[in-house]
Amino acid sequence: MIFLKLFRESFLFAYDALRQNKLRTLLSLLGVTIGIFTIIAVFSAVDTLRNNLQKSVNKLGNNSVYIQKWPWIGGEDFPWWKYLQRPVPRLRDFDEVQRRSQTAIAISYEIGIDDRTIKYQSHTVEGAQISAVSQDHNKTWNFDFQDGRYFTEIESRTGAPVTIIGYDIAGNLFPDGSAIGKQIKVMGRYVTIIGVFAKEGKDILGNSDDKVVLLPLNFSKNIVDIQNEKYQPTIIVKGKNGLTDDDVESELRGIMRSIRRLRPNQEDNFALNKASIVSKQLDKVFGVLHIAGMIIGGFSILVGGFGIANIMFVSVKERTNIIGIQKSLGAKNYFILLQFLIESIILCLMGGLIGLGMVYLGTLAVKAAIDIQVVLDINNIIIGIGTSVTIGLISGIIPAYSASRLDPVEAIRSN
Repeated sequence: MIFLKLFRESFLFAYDALRQNKLRTLLSLLGVTIGIFTIIAVFSAVDTLRNNLQKSVNKLGNNSVYIQKWPWIGGEDFPWWKYLQRPVPRLRDFDEVQRRSQTAIAISYEIGIDDRTIKYQSHTVEGAQISAVSQDHNKTWNFDFQDGRYFTEIESRTGAPVTIIGYDIAGNLFPDGSAIGKQIKVMGRYVTIIGVFAKEGKDILGNSDDKVVLLPLNFSKNIVDIQNEKYQPTIIVKGKNGLTDDDVESELRGIMRSIRRLRPNQEDNFALNKASIVSKQLDKVFGVLHIAGMIIGGFSILVGGFGIANIMFVSVKERTNIIGIQKSLGAKNYFILLQFLIESIILCLMGGLIGLGMVYLGTLAVKAAIDIQVVLDINNIIIGIGTSVTIGLISGIIPAYSASRLDPVEAIRSN
């Protein structure tokens, strides 16, 4: 109880001092506010970028391996000339992987054809992405339907002229009614719509199924060369539950080397890509960004801390006479010390809260401007507020200690 009473009286002294010197308080807050704003803003920006990129990466599947010609991650010594000579995955590779794999729950062969025009009567959509896929595509990718259904096994095997279209394509071609059952013209052929994907919106990498036209692979054989390199053929292997992507990758490496008849001393002539490769690279990049944010914010906080310390020394100087009167009336050293220390902490805490408020307003502005959900994580808030209190404690301890050690007689006599 004695401590709470002491804390209350110290708080009232600090509040009164801050209220009587509004301009000085405002200037003192500025440095801390900028520092805390910088720290929280940088951390929030990094977390936002990371979360949005991670969502894009997660679409690739946490337990899926992509057999492709090119690796996803390069470097300074990227041997592109070596990868350029690799063959693309072919249907023979796909069939053999299906026959031999023991770790896969689903395997699909897919190609992509960019920037195509889709027509229905007088309506036209440009820039559509045509994807030709085998039957297991719905098991290797996650998506939801607005209307309709996925291909049946018979439709995939016989190459039926059916399609599933993205939300934006359906909205542009059929603004007044349902798309299911309608026939559209795709690459010179008429196909019947059996499904419409639910709206996704573009992720931070610009990926979305909203402008995709999905066709059975066996139907597309009659239109294009599905093994042509320009369509980027890919074999996607999704591992069974309980297995890691490393387990799936290890088996696939052995299978592909056997299919390609590579000798033990020969390098792989294929790439096994997976989401964890990208995630590890993201960890490295954002680790550096976090450190950079701490350094930038640290310098801002340092400047603010010196400003608070300077103001507190001025405050002690101005109130030396009052300190002498308090001590002559029996005030203990720790009461004087606590009084100035609380004033310093309140200053920094106010600066931190203002900086936090500015970041929050910034998140609302960004969301309204570009429709990106900004992450204002509770950990970053705690870091910001905790830093404010720490800076207040460090900046105020020396002025507060010097005030508590003043001789009461000399303090009363001072002007």
